[in-house]
Amino acid sequence: MNKTQITLSPVDGSVVAERPLADVSHINQALAKAEKAQLDWQSTALEDRQRICSRAVDLFVVKKDDIASEITWQMGRPIQYSAGEVAGFEERARYMIEASSEGLKPVSVPEKEGFTRYICKEALGVVLVIAPWNYPYLTAINSIMPALLAGNAVLLKHSAQTPLCAERMVEAFLEAGLPEGLFQYLHMSHDNTEYLIQSDAIKHVAFTGSVPAGATVEKAAAGRFIGMGLELGGKDPAYVRADADLAAAVDTVIDGAFFNSGQSCCGIERAYVHEDVYDTFVEMAIAQVQGYRLGRSDDPETTLGPLVKNSAADFVRGQVAEAVSLGAVAHIDSALFPKDEQGTAYLAPQLLTNVNHDMRVMTEESFGPVLGVQKVTSDEEAVCLMNDSEFGLTASIFSKDIERAVELGRQVQTGTFFVNRCDYLDPALAWTGIKNSGRGCTLSVLGFDALTRPKSFHIKHG
Repeated sequence: MNKTQITLSPVDGSVVAERPLADVSHINQALAKAEKAQLDWQSTALEDRQRICSRAVDLFVVKKDDIASEITWQMGRPIQYSAGEVAGFEERARYMIEASSEGLKPVSVPEKEGFTRYICKEALGVVLVIAPWNYPYLTAINSIMPALLAGNAVLLKHSAQTPLCAERMVEAFLEAGLPEGLFQYLHMSHDNTEYLIQSDAIKHVAFTGSVPAGATVEKAAAGRFIGMGLELGGKDPAYVRADADLAAAVDTVIDGAFFNSGQSCCGIERAYVHEDVYDTFVEMAIAQVQGYRLGRSDDPETTLGPLVKNSAADFVRGQVAEAVSLGAVAHIDSALFPKDEQGTAYLAPQLLTNVNHDMRVMTEESFGPVLGVQKVTSDEEAVCLMNDSEFGLTASIFSKDIERAVELGRQVQTGTFFVNRCDYLDPALAWTGIKNSGRGCTLSVLGFDALTRPKSFHIKHG
């Protein structure tokens, strides 16, 4: 078994980090520390937990420049955008700290003479968070912050592509005064991650990643009857109605499709445009896509960086080639993007028309800089196509008729529905998906429910 984890940068193939992998003895030591620390932490007043967590956010944000640079080198996001993740981390973390007073308070029930009755929300114990590389801080904090606030201990297994992110977060919390053992990271192999999931000490698993990996996590936990949050794949659709503000719709949809080189869980991967505005939409979209600058992520002028790995770029190339062979029209000349090169992680953006659901690019998660645009003739056809997917994370409709858009939104099978925006996560709203996009919920006041267990108190007086 490989005992060392080496992280290569998609920017230039250089080694970003080299870390020893935890063996079983290290994992067991971490579990013992976590269980011991959690017993005291769950009895700590919520106000004290909030104070320490708030201090951790302060200390993390102070290092935003270094953190942004590390993000760029680890997963390839252009440097001009990487600091935005720190801002997003802060927004979500601070919201959950504020929301914890409401989310963790006891549940009152109607008064009954001679009795006192209420429901407390108690910590689960040790929570395992398995985080992805594409938004390494934003996805992780969704579970880490409410888990700690609720009185749990957290073990963090981050992606092998972004190990420094785990280290940075733990460092900030320890510096803020979080008791030792409560929040630890473990760099682990897949086999040892499964071993950890199967430990009796783990009471909840929060996982973000692919559908196959999610199935592996579920299988590892089978028979343990523990809670599990799974944020998995997406093939998020946008529908542009005939009455939409077209300039705003094009700008929003294209940014939603190509930001982070299309490597966003809730990015737009397919667009349906009403026939009355279809030609104009396509013309405007082509012009916008042609304005991207593909280049090294450490170049401040770059607006489109490499994909995370060569194989990821090759996968998207394969989807595009198949679609074109089946009749799709590719509108972006890769010659406009000299950095694009076969066999590398650098891939030119692509806009496809004359697409349909017989093509993988319209049904299979791409996770790359490609968007298929399909013409529709009615709201009904658009909703039918939006729902024709194994996924259901987010969906967007662009329209000036808000009432009609919301009416259609009730018919769309999705966890989050947007009107006139997309590719955004509001921490005040529950983050959840349906179908193969996973199960469970993070963020909002509801985000504390999965990380606590209800305990009823039924007290008779006299």
